[in-house]
Amino acid sequence: MYKDIKEHGPAHRELEMPHGNVHVFANEKIFYDIEYKAFEMADNNLRIPRSVHMGYTPDVHVGKGTCIGTTAVWKAKDGFISPSIVGVDIGCGMRLHMTSLHKDDIKDKGLKRKLIQAIEKFVPTSERTNSNYSDIDLEKVVKYGLDGLPNKYITGERDLSHVENHRFDFYPFHLDAIPAKVWTRAQGQLGTLGGGNHFIEIQAIEINEGNREVAEQWGLFDGQVVVMIHSGSRAWGAGLGREYTRIFKEAMEKWGISNPDKDLMYAPINSYEGQTYKALMYSALNFAVANRHMLAYGVHQGFKEVFGADFEFPVLYDLMHNYAIEEPHRNQVMMVHRKGATLALPAGHYLNVPAYKETGHPALIPGSMGTASYIMLGQEAGIKNFYSICHGAGRPRSRSATKKEFTVEQVAESMGVGTDDEILVNHRDLTHLVDESAFAYKDVDQIIDSVVSADLATVVAKSRPLAVVKGV
Repeated sequence: MYKDIKEHGPAHRELEMPHGNVHVFANEKIFYDIEYKAFEMADNNLRIPRSVHMGYTPDVHVGKGTCIGTTAVWKAKDGFISPSIVGVDIGCGMRLHMTSLHKDDIKDKGLKRKLIQAIEKFVPTSERTNSNYSDIDLEKVVKYGLDGLPNKYITGERDLSHVENHRFDFYPFHLDAIPAKVWTRAQGQLGTLGGGNHFIEIQAIEINEGNREVAEQWGLFDGQVVVMIHSGSRAWGAGLGREYTRIFKEAMEKWGISNPDKDLMYAPINSYEGQTYKALMYSALNFAVANRHMLAYGVHQGFKEVFGADFEFPVLYDLMHNYAIEEPHRNQVMMVHRKGATLALPAGHYLNVPAYKETGHPALIPGSMGTASYIMLGQEAGIKNFYSICHGAGRPRSRSATKKEFTVEQVAESMGVGTDDEILVNHRDLTHLVDESAFAYKDVDQIIDSVVSADLATVVAKSRPLAVVKGV
C-alpha cells in the first residue's frame, strides 16, 4: 500500500501513500503489528483534498471511516470537516480527580466495595436509568457547557479553570436543526456513565522521578488515591453523529464526490453542511464536558457518604479525544480533527489554559481493567503531530474476536480475583467484561514507550487500578 518509508528518528515514520503521506508514531514492535487495513484507510482519508497533516498515534486501530488514533488537519479557511474523523461519541474524553487519601487508607476490600456501592447510588450505570438532575436545563448545557449548569453544581473556580474548555461557543440558531428524537433521548442523561469502554476507576499514583517537581506542583504524591472518569456526550453526540453522517452522505452524492470507503463522509468547512455540523459538534462538546463534570459530582457524593461531608475532591484536569476544533498553528487557523487522540501541550505553550501555562497541562491516558493508566506531559517536539498523543492502549482485534479467544477465568486472573490485590469491579459476572479486559487492548506500556520515544510527551505519573465501575 505505501510506496516508501522515511525514518524521522525513534518511533516516527513517514509513509508515502498513493494520495499523500501519513506520519506514524510507534516503536518497532507496535508499528509492525498495525493491521494493513489501517494503511488502506489512511490513503482513503488522504484523498480528501488539501490535507495539511495526517498522523497515527501508536494505539491506532481500524474504526468506521477513519482509524481511531488519527490526527487529521486542514486549513480552516478552505479545508474540510468530517463527522467520520470526529467519530460518533463526540467529545468523549478523560477527567481525573485527586483525593488526600493514600492507597493504604482503602486497602480493605470491604471499604472498596462500600465505595463502589456508594458511587453507584449517585451515578446511574444502567443504560436504562436516567439521572436525577431534573433541575438541569439541557438547552442551557448544550449552549453554554459548564456555564449552563446551576450554580450549586459548580463548587469553585477550579471547576472551570482546570478543564480543556468549559464552554464551546457557536451560534445557537443551529440548534433548530436538531431532530426532536435527539432532544428526547439525551434528556436525563447528564451524569450517566454509558456502556462500552466508559468507566469510573479508583487508582493509586506512582510518580515518575524525572517529573516529580511537576507532579508535586499539580498536587500529586506517591500512593495518592485518584479517580479517573471516561465518558462522552451520550445520546446527544451519538444522535448528531449518525444524523450528520447521513446528511453528509447525501451532500456528497449531490456534489458528485465519492471515496472508496463508503463510511467516510466529509464536506468543505465553509459549506452549509460543514458550518452546521461544526456548530452542533460544539454543542456536543458542551454536553460532554458537562456530563463528565456531573459524573464527578456524583462520585464526590459517594466519597462523602463514606468519608464524611468535608471530603475534598479537586479536579486535576478534563480533556477530550474525539473532536474537531479550530486551533492556530503555523501562523494561521487550522481545523484539527482528533479521533482517539489526546492534546498534549508543552510548558509555556500559549494554547494552555492559564492554570497550566507554566508547566503544561496533564494529558490523561487510560489503560484497561487490570493495567496501568498514565498522566503525561506534552513536549515541544509534539508539534510534529499537532501536539496529539495516544488516547489509550488501542485494540489489537475486534470485540467479538477477543470474546472468542479469551475466557472469563483469564480475565479473573488478570484482575487478581481472590487475592489481596484484587481489582474490584461493580459487575458480579465478568462474562460481560471480557471485551473490556486487559486482553482486549494492546500493551499500554508499549504504547507509552512509543509516545515517549517519539518525543511527543513524557510520563509524569503511572496509576494502578484499585476498583472499577462500569456500565451494566
